[in-house]
Amino acid sequence: MNIHEYQAKEMFREFGVRVPEGIHCKSVSEALAAYDSLGSRIVAVKSQIHAGGRGKGTLYDPETGIEVMKGGVKIAFSREDVEEFSKNICGNRLVTKQTGPNGKIVSNMYVESGCDIDHEFYLAILVDRDEKSVLVMASTEGGMDIEEVAENTPEAIHKIWADPLNGLDRNDCLSLSRSLGLSGDSASQMMEMLESLYSMFIDKDCSMIEINPLVRTKTGSMVALDAKVGFDENAHFRHPWRAGVRDLSEEEDVEIRANDLGLSYVKLDGNIGCLVNGAGLAMASMDVIKLYGGEPANFLDIGGGATKESITAAFRIILEDENVEGILVNIFGGIIRCDMVANSVIEASKEIGLEVPLVVRFSGTNHKEGKAVLDESDISVHTVSTLSEGARRIVDSIGGDN
Repeated sequence: MNIHEYQAKEMFREFGVRVPEGIHCKSVSEALAAYDSLGSRIVAVKSQIHAGGRGKGTLYDPETGIEVMKGGVKIAFSREDVEEFSKNICGNRLVTKQTGPNGKIVSNMYVESGCDIDHEFYLAILVDRDEKSVLVMASTEGGMDIEEVAENTPEAIHKIWADPLNGLDRNDCLSLSRSLGLSGDSASQMMEMLESLYSMFIDKDCSMIEINPLVRTKTGSMVALDAKVGFDENAHFRHPWRAGVRDLSEEEDVEIRANDLGLSYVKLDGNIGCLVNGAGLAMASMDVIKLYGGEPANFLDIGGGATKESITAAFRIILEDENVEGILVNIFGGIIRCDMVANSVIEASKEIGLEVPLVVRFSGTNHKEGKAVLDESDISVHTVSTLSEGARRIVDSIGGDN
């Protein structure tokens, strides 16, 4: 679950992290009122969507498709600039490298006081599953895509780890500050910020905190000029307040419905629907489909407690995508029994009137029984024994390259 920059900065303030003054707006008039209230001649007018690359994005009229303005984050030097920029941002479609070609309609803006920047840094706090620790990653190359930094100047990325049981070590924070070339008050403020952000990360059950850029001002202050925060969805039950900061307009309607049914669904751009149990198996299924020349249409994890009703719902959701030309079902029976899934697949196929090619691979609990149930049924289905065979078969069934 993600939130907007303005919401993330409210949390930053709660934990004592320095951010510029800013006001959330939903209209041009509110943006102008915000400019008057802030009392800063120079402000940033920022589109608020759940995607990165806003500054390098392009805004389009949602009805005509005509380009309106380059950049979803603009620096305004006057009230007139604020009016112009907010008119071009609010209600238009912002396309960035992370939104895909369809982009996102901008319904929220953030008007923020200007900042006297001396240098831009990058800072992120993430879960490092390999190390079973919290990773703090920073770079002197702020304002750039971290992927480009990692590829071109990996020596510019510095890392420290925090054991969740022991917390963040102050000496590690000092070492990281020095690696970034900070000293004096800047180094002290950086250490305080790291400790505050780590506290927020743990307290709010975050999955990610990213600041790009984190800036040092001309007076040496360390200020979070951007804020991107994601939360671990497995911890929702501990945080009822999250419902109040969730922006459903930023999520696909089908993904919301899938979530309500206990399904993990993400729409993609391909033509092969995937129905799988387990996130890792779903990722592997998509990878193998691509290996054989196909393109997955979705990520869909039915989980370990799937029922006939949820499997039927999963088929319906997959087939709502008009691009889907075939479906691969890949089930590993652990808690779930493959013969139960087989009967559910048959019932769902008949209830929906499935017409696209269907390939099913079972492994694990009652996989032989499940395969026999499908093979003896009167629905059109190909059963296979391996993921590789299943991916090849579904790609071939829809006229793939291999």
